[in-house]
Amino acid sequence: MTVELQVDEGWLTVCELSALIPGRGVAALLPDGSQAAVFVDRAGRPYAIGNRDPFTGAQVLSRGLVGSAGGRPFVASPLLKQRFDLESGSCLDDEEVAVRTYPVRTAATSS
Repeated sequence: MTVELQVDEGWLTVCELSALIPGRGVAALLPDGSQAAVFVDRAGRPYAIGNRDPFTGAQVLSRGLVGSAGGRPFVASPLLKQRFDLESGSCLDDEEVAVRTYPVRTAATSS
């Protein structure tokens, strides 16, 4: 199974689902030069958000700590610790801030 993100150009294959470790993210370079942070939860569900921390401008969200609050999965920035909802991109600590989310799917690997 591969993890794919929907970008302007269509579906982009990022990596094998088996390469993702629950609780740890990976950064993916997108065709437009931006980056996405890709995560998988313990149930195997993938998520993708923008990798840029809007508070610092650094491309670091893929290195953040994954957790949940009220049943909502989030990643906490490794720099200033703001938490971003992995489903909506909303900052759980500042309702006026959000990061981009990407539609994500898994697809069977062709042999």
